[in-house]
Amino acid sequence: MPVWLRWEDGVADFHVDQAAGLRRLFGTGQLQVVTFTAGSEGLGRSLAVANIAAVLARLGKEVLVLDENSGSDNVAAAFGLAGRFDLLHVLNGERYLGDVLIEPLDGLHILPAATAIRRLGALSRSQQQAFTGAMEQLAKPVDIILVDASTRHPAGFSPLGLASHETVVVLSASSASITESYSLIKKVSQSFARRHFRILINKVRQRADARSIFENIAELTRQRGIARLDFAGAIPFDESLRQSATLCRPLISLAPTSPAAQAFRELAADLPHWRQSENDHGNPQLFFQQLLHLSQRITPTAIRAV
Repeated sequence: MPVWLRWEDGVADFHVDQAAGLRRLFGTGQLQVVTFTAGSEGLGRSLAVANIAAVLARLGKEVLVLDENSGSDNVAAAFGLAGRFDLLHVLNGERYLGDVLIEPLDGLHILPAATAIRRLGALSRSQQQAFTGAMEQLAKPVDIILVDASTRHPAGFSPLGLASHETVVVLSASSASITESYSLIKKVSQSFARRHFRILINKVRQRADARSIFENIAELTRQRGIARLDFAGAIPFDESLRQSATLCRPLISLAPTSPAAQAFRELAADLPHWRQSENDHGNPQLFFQQLLHLSQRITPTAIRAV
């Protein structure tokens, strides 16, 4: 029987079109896959993913979070939970998918996958088959996959971000975070031919500040022909969010009327409408096939400091 954990309440001139081509090849359904990444740690990315996922689940969506982060600072930890297993255990035939999944809320599942994702390029044939078939074990169809991508992937950028339909870069209002985010966008654009990103600005005092930050970085990337940026939203600095993290409860349960909770609701309501094209969406099995192809067939150039 599956065991459920539950919380109670260089430039890639190559290879330029390979990722986009594979996205078109495998995208035939209605699944939406959104990766959240950042230029550095400590920006509240995992906590934001946890709260967005919780809101989406409350809205009736079936949400799967692919968590590429190990340790205590990940999405599961935001709900006071810890995974005992990794997706790699499923690929090795040691566990069923239900043994690995964490279910903090109805409609929300977290799949710890840090070890498996790092080994995607070196899987055996049997592991590859298990990987592409893993999602067949899901009890219900998934509407949205949210990826909490590691900033420490050996290739310099997670293949989850390359396979996803949308990539959201999380940054704060600090000059260091803005610089790191711009550098990340430039490196990924040049090395992996990713030309579109969304910007989520966390811990801002005023929404006008967030807009100003976004417009500056968007104009810079546009002028230099690096990428096109869209504004995903802004999460205000909110003491309630810190308290929710301490208590390991989603903000919509602890302080549903707080400014940050409202911001998460707005972002979650908007996210399903980000779809660029009906032809850009597959199902979880096809997404995993695409991810496997990207990991094995695209050899990224080294990401250089710029």
